[in-house]
Amino acid sequence: MLHLYGSVNSRAMRNIWMLNELGISYDHKDWLPRAPETKTPEFRALNANSRVPTIDDDGFVLSESMAINIYLAKKHKSPLYPADAKKEALVLQWSLWETDRLDRQVVDYQRHSSQLPAAERKAEVAEKAWGECCPAFDVLEDTLKKSKFLLGAEFTMADLNVASALYRALTIDLAKWPHVQTWLKTCWDRPAAKKTRALREK
Repeated sequence: MLHLYGSVNSRAMRNIWMLNELGISYDHKDWLPRAPETKTPEFRALNANSRVPTIDDDGFVLSESMAINIYLAKKHKSPLYPADAKKEALVLQWSLWETDRLDRQVVDYQRHSSQLPAAERKAEVAEKAWGECCPAFDVLEDTLKKSKFLLGAEFTMADLNVASALYRALTIDLAKWPHVQTWLKTCWDRPAAKKTRALREK
């Protein structure tokens, strides 16, 4: 049995989405980052950094959400992870690009523009984050003008990883980037994505 440690309200969301795409049953510990459970000796034996997500797949322990998705997709020979070396490299390119250009920035923008109580919001944080999001959205828009998905006509792990990071962007006005808006909706309309989103919004 595969055990997944990490809340759907964390980067573990992309792992839950992947598991739903693969149709794998798993035991889920819905622990937030820095939750007390992550500080126990038992969990630190799995992840010395006390971080989620982490998986224990019949004794094979792995952390970091991107690494987990690569492992799961390759182990289960998912078509979401291309066998072709060049397409595999592009999946990795987009996945790593997202962690640098959008992951933190979208979170900061949403928190400080709408999510946090008004008294806790910092306009300068929201402005800086949005200033970093816009060029990244421009890059996505230019790519998605040429193809339905990031690698072409088919949905891959590149789309899953980037779209999962843009969950918060589902409530952001993306009218300036119509191809991004359509792509994001298409990704999140997948049955596995809807199942994942339902866990977060219950």
